[in-house]
Amino acid sequence: MAQLATSGRVLEGWNPEDEKHWDSKIAWRTLAVTTYSLLIAFCVWYLVSAVAPKLNEVGFTLTKPQLYWLVAIPGLSGGLIRLVYMFLPPVLGTRKLVGITSLLLVVPMLGWFSAVGNPKTPYWWLLVLAALTGIGGGCFSGYMPSTGYFFPKRLAGTALGLQAGLGNFGVSLIQFLGPWVMGFGLFGLQMVGTQHARSGHVLNVYNAAIVLVPWTVLASILAFWLLKDVPIKANFRQQIDIFGNRNTWVLTAVYIMTFGAFSGFAAQLALIINNTFGKDSPFATGGHYATSTLPLGGTFAFLAPLIGSLVRAMWGPLCDRFGGAIWTFVGGVGMVISAAVAAVYLSPRSPHDFWPFLFAMLVMFFFTGIANAGTFKQMPMILPPRQAGGVIGWTAAIASFGPFFVGVSLTAVTPKSFFIGATVYFAICTVLVWVNYARPRAPYPG
Repeated sequence: MAQLATSGRVLEGWNPEDEKHWDSKIAWRTLAVTTYSLLIAFCVWYLVSAVAPKLNEVGFTLTKPQLYWLVAIPGLSGGLIRLVYMFLPPVLGTRKLVGITSLLLVVPMLGWFSAVGNPKTPYWWLLVLAALTGIGGGCFSGYMPSTGYFFPKRLAGTALGLQAGLGNFGVSLIQFLGPWVMGFGLFGLQMVGTQHARSGHVLNVYNAAIVLVPWTVLASILAFWLLKDVPIKANFRQQIDIFGNRNTWVLTAVYIMTFGAFSGFAAQLALIINNTFGKDSPFATGGHYATSTLPLGGTFAFLAPLIGSLVRAMWGPLCDRFGGAIWTFVGGVGMVISAAVAAVYLSPRSPHDFWPFLFAMLVMFFFTGIANAGTFKQMPMILPPRQAGGVIGWTAAIASFGPFFVGVSLTAVTPKSFFIGATVYFAICTVLVWVNYARPRAPYPG
């Protein structure tokens, strides 16, 4: 193999499994810049989930199904865009992939900034803007495989766990930051026609869309300045060989359970809470809460993805030490139990059934973090490097339809019925993990 050359934009002779042909500083720098961009990307992907619960408070007149659909559309577009991004790392390289994507994230931010300031904005245009935020979710299937090229297998769990976990943190960041910045003027902005909430307070909803634009531009600058490419090239035909590997399909089903649940429930949780326990629930009277302690969904919804994200980031080193399969199995068992408990409280007898429901959801998100970290450790251990990157991209693409599937399902069945179905699916996937990967003498330990 040629000597390692790091001076150009392409890292010639790069091989993470050989210390003489690997530079840890470049690897960790790549992880830092890419994760920073990914965090903002997830903020953009979940921007609609932060804005939608507030729209009717500022003059829009959207129905419950319209709101569920609005929050579901980013999941649909994000999944479709991921199917494109999974092929881009060996085509564009890490530098262009991250730099160009960071600039593209500005487009949906500016679109929502303009739209929410005018309650007469047509619903079809809101759907279009929701679809554009899918760029933020789609890039995950390009970022993660490209980052995987930079690290040896012994550090794959830590690196991918940190990137995915801190990137997923963008979900809770926008759900917390968005409602907070709506309460005051930002960057000296005061748009004409700012609507007032029913309480009489000004609610600057457009702030949630504009607050991260400067940081997104910075992400693009850092990418073009600091990142390099590895010499891994593959055309479309070469990359689709992953579909002949049985593990691709099993891991896809499992990642739908882990990240599909994380992304889907994170997007819809605020609306589920509002519609089941909040001002739009059967307990509400005269437009007010039945009790003074009854919370809005937006008050607590950000906690769930925050827990899942932090656990995913923290569990990477444990996956490197003990293997990913056992942790994926543990996460699956926890998700089955907690989802079943949450389903019980979705036929509430009083508003205060909210609290055990919330606790069950927080526990479920804790276990999604463990299972997500475990699954991503398994992929580079079970599969060769190029296929591992492809499978990471593919599974991430399919699982990112989670917000769409959950949103559409909630327009068709009751939340309790959906949770029961989800519990059954989680149980099936957990059995698959045990049989194929986690049990003693499993055929594909990892």
